Amino acid sequence: MTTSGVTTSLRAVRSPGRVVIVTALGLACAAQFVLQLDFSIVNVALPTIERELAFAPAELQWIVTGYALTFGSLLLLGGRAGDLVGRRRLLEVGLGVFGIASLTCGLSFSAPMLIGARLVQGGAAALVSPSALALLAAGYPEGPARNRALSLFQAATAAGASAGVLAGGILVEFLGWRWIFLVNVPIVAVLVVLIRGAIPSDVITGHPKLDVAGAALATAGGAALIFGLTNGQQNGFTSVGTVLAFAATILLAVVFVMVERRSSSPMLPFSYFRSPTHRASIGAIALVGIVLVSYPYFVSLYLQRVLAFTPFLTGLALLPSTVTVVVISSLVTRHAIDRLGVKWTLILGLVLIGAGQLWLAQLTVSGSYLSNILPGQILTSVGNSLALPAGTIGAISGVARSDDGIASGILNTARQMGSAVGLAVLATAAAAWTVQTGSLSAGYALSYLLATGVSLIAVLWVASRLNHRVCQAELARRRASGPNVTRASL
Repeated sequence: MTTSGVTTSLRAVRSPGRVVIVTALGLACAAQFVLQLDFSIVNVALPTIERELAFAPAELQWIVTGYALTFGSLLLLGGRAGDLVGRRRLLEVGLGVFGIASLTCGLSFSAPMLIGARLVQGGAAALVSPSALALLAAGYPEGPARNRALSLFQAATAAGASAGVLAGGILVEFLGWRWIFLVNVPIVAVLVVLIRGAIPSDVITGHPKLDVAGAALATAGGAALIFGLTNGQQNGFTSVGTVLAFAATILLAVVFVMVERRSSSPMLPFSYFRSPTHRASIGAIALVGIVLVSYPYFVSLYLQRVLAFTPFLTGLALLPSTVTVVVISSLVTRHAIDRLGVKWTLILGLVLIGAGQLWLAQLTVSGSYLSNILPGQILTSVGNSLALPAGTIGAISGVARSDDGIASGILNTARQMGSAVGLAVLATAAAAWTVQTGSLSAGYALSYLLATGVSLIAVLWVASRLNHRVCQAELARRRASGPNVTRASL
């Protein structure tokens, strides 16, 4: 098998024993869980960190944004690098750097030191996430077994995001904010040892070629977009810094397309988007990303600022999300995809997400957790449990094994950029409405109303762009043709 002159020996991954496959799935899910956990775990700790490290108000957001900036902008590079140098190797390196950066975060004695370590953490996470998903995809052929594996992987993604608030609340309240980072160190060390011992090496032979110009442009463009969104949220979307960042994003995107069309080994193969299944799935994943990060963020703020919950109680209040995602993804999603197909499972999930956001849009200053939060939380979690695995299956199905990494990078980039755009826009809208109405709950309610509209757009996108019969026939054909599906068949 070749890609851009590179031969990938995947015999060990192509025909491993069942124990190896199951172990690889568990390790991939565990790695993804840790990455997503670390993205959300800091939210509860921000007030404590601000006080103890004397953060300026404008600096505090960079604890979250710094991680998102390098994570989102380096995902494409991480995906392609895994294809070229080996996914297991990149997993080990990425997790090792992530652990060192976590230790540095936990030992930080100043704001610049903590922000710098968070930037490194995000970059390391961008190496790990695409390789974890690519290894999982390589271990399972198209069909029900892969559907179940991807359901579990996405369960780990969503569970990590929601469990972060719970873990953060417990650690901050009982051990101190530094432990939200220090707890990663032993976990990562165990994962690296298990990965080295349990997952066969996917050996790369030949002379791997990396599209350096494409990698640099993709990274710079992603960073400019996330910086522009963050700066817009803090200083206004008409501020000079924000406008310049967005202008740089557009310019870099145009140059990136020009460079990639002429490259013999492009960072982003545009042939990937020839498949309508891929286009529809990636678009849906990006739109789901807007909701996935935004809704627990505003729930956490509402519970603490309006209902006066402690960090620990806030974490417990979000526990039903984690439980729901794990149960539905493990026991229901695969059967729904097998029975309904990718399109209708994806639409059902998006409808439930929209219903959950509409419920949450009824927040009031005199509301309660049981009536205003829990039902919307459960509906959204069930929807995420269906939509994310279905969208993932559509996004990576039929991709050549030598390109699993870049396909995973595209998928993760879509979700991460959606999350960045969603949080910036919805937080800005919520803040503006809060100022106008004088009510925090009114601002949060508006954010959920806008998220409902995003969910509706996602439903319409999938319904109009994804042909159920064509999609299922395409998946069946790829399954019948075996694991060596090539890019030309797309």
